[in-house]
Amino acid sequence: MQTQSSYKYNEECILKLLRVHFDVEIAPYEVPAFRGAIVDKVGIENDLFHNHINKSQKINEDEAQKFAYRYPRIQYKRIGKQPVILCVGEGVEEIHKFFEKQDWDIRIGNDILKMRIAKLDLNEFEMRVSENLHSYSIRNWVALNQQAYNQYQNLEGMIEKVAFLEKKLIGNILSFAKGIGWYIEEDIELKITDLPQLQVISYKKQKLQTFHVDFKTNVFIPKYIGLGAKTSVGMGTVFLKK
Repeated sequence: MQTQSSYKYNEECILKLLRVHFDVEIAPYEVPAFRGAIVDKVGIENDLFHNHINKSQKINEDEAQKFAYRYPRIQYKRIGKQPVILCVGEGVEEIHKFFEKQDWDIRIGNDILKMRIAKLDLNEFEMRVSENLHSYSIRNWVALNQQAYNQYQNLEGMIEKVAFLEKKLIGNILSFAKGIGWYIEEDIELKITDLPQLQVISYKKQKLQTFHVDFKTNVFIPKYIGLGAKTSVGMGTVFLKK
């Protein structure tokens, strides 16, 4: 499936990513609490850590709209049971506000976590659309709002449902690209390669419909990048497939 975007392609888009793994373990449902604990540590005034508008901030409506749709520069994940912070672009420089603290320990529930670094992974990627297809999987992908989910459920056949999800995933890739200043001019080719797995998970006492999807696309996507909704708390994480 292909789509043509109206953006101009920036061939010089270089994306810097820093991945910080900590030498402790958390449960999958504790990722939002992990995020909240880090925000408490650095201070609510540092908005790249939480991507929300503070009540004390005075901004106009246009700024508020841009803020609401800003691609998260700091994302919180669980990889191999470890809590992980993924810093995207300017988030790489922002993370020093956590590291400069004398005490890195955080509280999640009744537990105090001793936050020692297990691994640091810093890379720069040239973002590109290529002639070849790359294989990925995306986990806990929040692809659909309630209205779109109802539309999806009302589709009769699996072919129609897969095509519907392919369009949503292309839209998520374009939103990610726009969020990092990469404007894609080429056609995006994307194919879901296996039946999507629908999973219902709990998030802040609500039920979320998420998908596990394998797909191929001609867009290069760095591993562990988040696509779709709630990427800041580890939803929609992309993995490379060999």
